[in-house]
Amino acid sequence: MSNYAKPEAALNQAEALINVGQKQDALQVLHDLITSKRHRAWQKILEKIMFKYVELCVDMRRGKFAKDGLIQYRIVCQQVNVTSLEEVIKHFMHLSTEKAEQARSQALALEEALDVDDLEADKRPEDLMLSYVSGEKGKDRSDRELVTPWFKFLWETYRTVLEILRNNSKLEALYAMTAHRAFQFCKQYKRTTEFRRLCEIIRNHLLNLNKYRDQRDRPDLSAPESLQLYLDTRFEQLKIATDLQLWQEAFYSIEDIYGLMCMVKKTPKPSLLVVYYAKLTEIFWISSSHLYNAYAWFKLFTLQKTYNKNLSLKDLQLIASSVILAALLVLPYDHTHGASHLELENAKEQNSRMANLIGFELDPKPDNREVLSRAALLSDLVAKGVLSCATQEVKDLYNLLEHEFFPLNLASKAQPLLAKISKLGGKLASASSVPEVHLSRFVPALEKLVILRLLQQVSQVYQMMRIESLSQMIPFCDCKVVEKISVEAVKHNFMAMKVDHMRGVVLFGNLGLESDGLRDHLAVLAESLNKVRAMMYPPANKASKLGELLPGLGETVDKEHKRLLARKSIIEKRKEEHERQLIEMEREEESRRLKQQKITEEAEQKRLATEYEQRKNQRILREIEERELEEAQALLEEAEKRSKKKGGKKPILEGEKVTKKTLMELALTEQLRERQEMEKKLQKLAKTMDYLERAKREEAAPLIEAAFQRRLVEGKVVYEREKQLETELSRQRHDGDLREKNRLSRMLNNKEKFQERVLNRRKAEFDRQRVEREERINQIIQARKQERKAMRKKIYYVRCEDERLKKKREEEEARKREEAEKQRKEEAERRAKLDEIAEKQRQRERESEEKERLRREALLGRPTDVAAKPFEPPAHASELGTAAPAAAAAAAPSTGKYVPRFMRERAEGSGQSPPTQPDRWAGSGRRTEGFGQASSDSDRWGRRPDGPASGSVSDRWGSSGRPDDGAAPPGDRWRSGSSSRPTWSSSRYPER
Repeated sequence: MSNYAKPEAALNQAEALINVGQKQDALQVLHDLITSKRHRAWQKILEKIMFKYVELCVDMRRGKFAKDGLIQYRIVCQQVNVTSLEEVIKHFMHLSTEKAEQARSQALALEEALDVDDLEADKRPEDLMLSYVSGEKGKDRSDRELVTPWFKFLWETYRTVLEILRNNSKLEALYAMTAHRAFQFCKQYKRTTEFRRLCEIIRNHLLNLNKYRDQRDRPDLSAPESLQLYLDTRFEQLKIATDLQLWQEAFYSIEDIYGLMCMVKKTPKPSLLVVYYAKLTEIFWISSSHLYNAYAWFKLFTLQKTYNKNLSLKDLQLIASSVILAALLVLPYDHTHGASHLELENAKEQNSRMANLIGFELDPKPDNREVLSRAALLSDLVAKGVLSCATQEVKDLYNLLEHEFFPLNLASKAQPLLAKISKLGGKLASASSVPEVHLSRFVPALEKLVILRLLQQVSQVYQMMRIESLSQMIPFCDCKVVEKISVEAVKHNFMAMKVDHMRGVVLFGNLGLESDGLRDHLAVLAESLNKVRAMMYPPANKASKLGELLPGLGETVDKEHKRLLARKSIIEKRKEEHERQLIEMEREEESRRLKQQKITEEAEQKRLATEYEQRKNQRILREIEERELEEAQALLEEAEKRSKKKGGKKPILEGEKVTKKTLMELALTEQLRERQEMEKKLQKLAKTMDYLERAKREEAAPLIEAAFQRRLVEGKVVYEREKQLETELSRQRHDGDLREKNRLSRMLNNKEKFQERVLNRRKAEFDRQRVEREERINQIIQARKQERKAMRKKIYYVRCEDERLKKKREEEEARKREEAEKQRKEEAERRAKLDEIAEKQRQRERESEEKERLRREALLGRPTDVAAKPFEPPAHASELGTAAPAAAAAAAPSTGKYVPRFMRERAEGSGQSPPTQPDRWAGSGRRTEGFGQASSDSDRWGRRPDGPASGSVSDRWGSSGRPDDGAAPPGDRWRSGSSSRPTWSSSRYPER
């Protein structure tokens, strides 16, 4: 930030930094001063600072700094002194342009310097290598190094200035000038890409101007000066676009001009309109839009004839001939034949758009497709006398193509006319907007029209013609071109013809027969065939018996009933449609009434506004008359005072009829008389002064001559004296120098000895230092060699160590895999043995349970089916937890024993009878209790949380509900330790 109390101190500091070559620091100092909030009041010194600031920015090519500074300076002087901002911006653009021109001149000078006979003789080897590698010429490289950076900076300068000046009513002229200079820059250096960007920038500025209407200092486009500046900018843009052959941008420029006119509801000057339509003719000619091109020529002819009073007869004939030929170039058939509805709508919208651009109409016409047509244009040209202004050759060609009928020799008659027309044209001396007109460019399209007319007339006379005869009738065109033109004509329904290359003939047909008549022809043929069939096979007589009609009577009644229902629905729909139409009509009538009421109200408001304006104008006129009467009275009084002072006669005026005009005439007469008297006095005084001056000069002439002669004599004496003095001084200095030389010559031998001694000492010192330096360098080299050797050893050791560790790690992983495989095999064998032991244990349990059951039966004297039934595990391991309590409950006798609540709820849920609590003190209670617990704990030893465990009992149960051979007994559990190897839990069952 700026710390200067006064801007002068910052300027002095910047100049001091510039003098010592620190331009970047100087630029930063000025930038901090300009952007600081401390100096926001405009002063004269700020303008000098800005001049120095933009000079530094241009020298260092700092566009961003320049933009920031100009924006801040615009804020400072926007409301105080806009002229200062204008001067700074002009200086900025001048410096940028000057630097770009200097760079371009240097590039041209380099190119001329390189223009020698033998390029390889003067080039260095590195220059040759660079040229071979890069493949560039000297000019391309110099342009890239010298010219391109400055051109980029100049383009950035234009963009910055346009961005700063946009939408500013006080700097409209400078904005327009900048835009014009940017356009000329693009034109001079053929910068098409920058020109497109420039057009887009200016277009966006205008859009923002309309978007933000409440902006401060916004330009008013309704003002004539502002509108003229904007129009001049757009027309310059249009001219540059056509010069650069950017036809798309030229058309966008046309639309911009039209939009500007629609915005302000004003028509530009005729001179600008002439340029507008002249450029439109070029654009439409390039785009092959012959209809719009003809209308643009017609508008251009009308403007030139109406407003150009200096237009000569020859120029008028050339423009009129261009209009007629452009109208004839429009093809006589409709291009929208057979198009879809969407294509027709698009064509209609395009025609409406083009009609507005060509006619410069603010409101679109209802149907421009009918307005813009070839027939309508030709009739307008004939009615408005354009054809009468054209040359005789053009008139003859128009009559030949539009009114005469020569099917055999139409081309031969048109060929000499086309040859004459191709020679017409030249520069227009009296039409500046249209520099030259050449009718020869219309000839190729006219030849196509001649071919179309010839084919049309031949098709009306002949039905078949040989291709050779048709080619002889058209001498200026090839048969392939004729065939291509005929295909287009047939495609757009202009004529009906076929080319038979096998027979070598051309067949002409009737359009009606090949389109709609073919359908009628087939219908007539069908009717005739029906009549023939009826005559060959007459229908049999129908029997009128009631019995034959009765079977189809029900069907007939149903059909009639359905027909009546359908008719009723149709009548209802028609009624609804009629009511809807009535409602629509009422709505339209209401909208029409409201619209008429609105129009009436608007007319009443306009009438009131008009009356108010009339009263206002009358009041203003009365005030003006009263003011003029007062001024007349004041002039009368002043004239009376002047006449009294001069003692002249009093002006004779009628008191009641004195007006301002009369008094002004009297005052002018009096002023003229006084002026004449004053001129006479001045002439007399001038004459007297002339005589006096001549007399003075005649008297002074001999005195001046005598003084000159005295000065000559005095000067000669002074010269001789000074010459003698200088000669004496030179002689004395020469003598002194000789004496000094003789005095110093005695010390010459001593001087040479001293010099030799000093040189020998210095040489010895130099040799000693050189030897020391070489020894030091050798030591450094040896030390670095040792370091590199140690480093290489270290790297080799690290690499070997990494390889050893990697090999060791791989061996360890292989060993672990082998151990894991070995352990897995041992585990599988151990589990197989354990399963076999478990199966034997279960067999012994079953035998003991069977013995126990038989003993209990013998003791109780009744069978215990439920208690004696051997244990049957569930079919799947997931059912083990629910089957164990049920089995335990079923094993208990059905006496009045206590049953826990959770077992009763589980039994009720499964649909079984409520189990009873088993007798714990029975003879086999211990075994049963252990067995039931083993069954209930199956989730703990037979199944893991994520599913059945591999090798568990639940995985080895078969479909019969019994454990497989080798399975562990239900009463035993797996005990898991720190390892994955299962162990037997023998705390519940003692070994037998």
